[in-house]
Amino acid sequence: MQKIYSVEEYIEVNSHFAEELTVLRNIINTTELEETVKWSMPTYCLNGKNVLGIGAFKNHFCLWFHQGVFLKDSHQLLINAQENKTKALRQMRFDTKADINMSAVLAYVKEAIENQRLGREIKPTRKAKAVIVPKELKEVLKSNVELNTSFKSLTPGKQREYCDYISEAKREATKLSRLEKITPMIIQGVGLHDKYKNC
Repeated sequence: MQKIYSVEEYIEVNSHFAEELTVLRNIINTTELEETVKWSMPTYCLNGKNVLGIGAFKNHFCLWFHQGVFLKDSHQLLINAQENKTKALRQMRFDTKADINMSAVLAYVKEAIENQRLGREIKPTRKAKAVIVPKELKEVLKSNVELNTSFKSLTPGKQREYCDYISEAKREATKLSRLEKITPMIIQGVGLHDKYKNC
């Protein structure tokens, strides 16, 4: 996915729902939420905290409420897009422009803002997983002292990302090409996904 730097660019890239996204954007921009782009998607914040975002997919477009679990949902418009996985996030999904009930959307947005002001949020809990080093990486670490030292100095999360990256490859050739790719990154002390984290 290409990196998006502005809401206008996001709408342009998702031109199949440009008009619809603009309607949602205009509703949100009547409030005090600050418009920004995070994870290459339009995101709206209050005092630096994520409140909601808009998104477009192949067959639908939506509003994401980061703490949507606290919304009353009086119009029954919210869904949990990842049942049993997502605790706080709720999605308001639309297929066409005609599906947008502007006054209901605005009411939900205002309620989300108020909930944010009141500090209502479920913070994500992360369980620390063990770092399981795949045999291919183990062998290289044994024979390369610099790489081994650099790998050990990484955070457990970064170590896990690299281990998973190797383990997830099905073919041996893919594992070896991935090892080649990550070796200089590990030596530099960077994480596999660092370039995506600070956007």
